[in-house]
Amino acid sequence: MPAPPPGYEYEAPAPPPECPAHAGGNGVPLSGPRFHTDPAGHYREMRAQHGPVVPVLLPGDVPAWLVIGYQEMYQVTTDSRLFPRDSGLWNQWETLPEDWPLRPMIGGRQPSIYYTVGAEHQRHLEMVQASMENISPLELRTHCEELADRLLDGFCARGEADIIAEYAKPLPVLVLARLLGFPDSDGQGLIKAMSDLADGGAEALEGFQYFGAKIQELVASKYESPGADLTSWMLAYPEHFTDEEYVLDLMAITAAGHLPTADWIGNSIRLMLTDDRFAASLTGNRRSIPEAMNEVLWEDTLTQILAGRWAAWDTWLGGQRIRTGDMLLLGLAGANADPKVHVTDEGADTGLRGGNSAHFAFSHGEFQCPFQAQEIAETIARVGIEVLLDRLPEIDLAVPAGALARRPSAFLRGMTALPVRFAPTPPIEGRS
Repeated sequence: MPAPPPGYEYEAPAPPPECPAHAGGNGVPLSGPRFHTDPAGHYREMRAQHGPVVPVLLPGDVPAWLVIGYQEMYQVTTDSRLFPRDSGLWNQWETLPEDWPLRPMIGGRQPSIYYTVGAEHQRHLEMVQASMENISPLELRTHCEELADRLLDGFCARGEADIIAEYAKPLPVLVLARLLGFPDSDGQGLIKAMSDLADGGAEALEGFQYFGAKIQELVASKYESPGADLTSWMLAYPEHFTDEEYVLDLMAITAAGHLPTADWIGNSIRLMLTDDRFAASLTGNRRSIPEAMNEVLWEDTLTQILAGRWAAWDTWLGGQRIRTGDMLLLGLAGANADPKVHVTDEGADTGLRGGNSAHFAFSHGEFQCPFQAQEIAETIARVGIEVLLDRLPEIDLAVPAGALARRPSAFLRGMTALPVRFAPTPPIEGRS
């Protein structure tokens, strides 16, 4: 556990459920349709009632704090001594049933880039970043274009498609699989496994097991036959890691890169099909594609809420008394929407969004998404959108915009489906 500041005297905290903010079920339930039908309005109401740090209740009335203030988010993600990403500190573990539904999302201590802290986290991070530096931007773009064309060939002659299921979800899986060193023949199995994981339904566990087994096979094969791929570069890194650590890191990279990138593609295409500001993208003006993508990161944040951070000692944050071991959920979307970073004292919008990238879509600080991974995700998303609009320039929604549905989750913001229609076009010559 991080050491408290000099002069701090430890005081045993009261049981968190008795915290006045949470007592009697007064916390905001972290569930319900408004998180996916009207998140902006919901966050405004929470901010008006509770301020920038909101007492919330997870399933089973488990208490936590949701940080939705921009300044408070910066403080939490910057101060990793006071707010480490160490779930082992959580003061609620002993109260949770074994089948508590969010256990897999919170996770326990594991020797991976996502669940380690301090020097051990830095060791994993440096290995992953050094390996990702070997990825050629030109080769990455080539992979994206080829695989995007292959997916489009599967439905371009029909004149209609579900962009989420048939394009946005599978494209990141196929690109990441190539970067990791999987043969293309494994693509369909990985697409199904990752889609099952993302949907979180009855087949999610089976998908997770399949995914883990394939990563283990990949690591074993790269010991025997290394190549110009991320797995081989990680295995060649001079510092020693166990096979378990390699497998867990590769699973974390792939899982973290899949759904947010898929949602980035889907949400950006939805925006360009429904918002007149970006209509030029549909007539060949590529300038508005990155503008739309950046708008999504601000206004339609892919991961709305991220778990989490845990208080290493008693403190105050945003006017709330935070106890040792309390969980703080990162309300990335809420912080991005904080009016303090968009509106001046005179009430005018500052225009901060525009080309500004000071959002929290990739989190911030020591545990933010590695910069190299952000670049990979951006390339996959941008090239995927460019190829789609180049080949299907007359694409349009097949249903009214109001009929589009979001994933029913407080944590994620992707579309469940994006049905479109377009003028049928033949597959690229020589492929079907």
